[in-house]
Amino acid sequence: MIVRTRIFELSNGKYPNLSELARAMGISVSQIYRVREGTRSINQGFIVGAIRAFPQYRLDELFYLAVEPGSGESGKETQAATNPEPASTRVAPAGDKYACGV
Repeated sequence: MIVRTRIFELSNGKYPNLSELARAMGISVSQIYRVREGTRSINQGFIVGAIRAFPQYRLDELFYLAVEPGSGESGKETQAATNPEPASTRVAPAGDKYACGV
């Protein structure tokens, strides 16, 4: 499974270009571009920046898990990954050491 983001869809209208989005997130334009193109994975700095740029959204609205291409996962999981829904009902208990394992 890999972490994917919805920030590029959410940024339409709020941030007119990647430079403005990068400035709001506090990261480089090249990192934004590489994540968008799929040549770089999402890291902690990207997640923190997305939360900074989109404070009105929950974490599960900004990010979701998807099946990694070629991983051999079942078609059911692949279908769920191509049509991601926010996991608003999944809440990790306080102190759960795996709650932030990205």
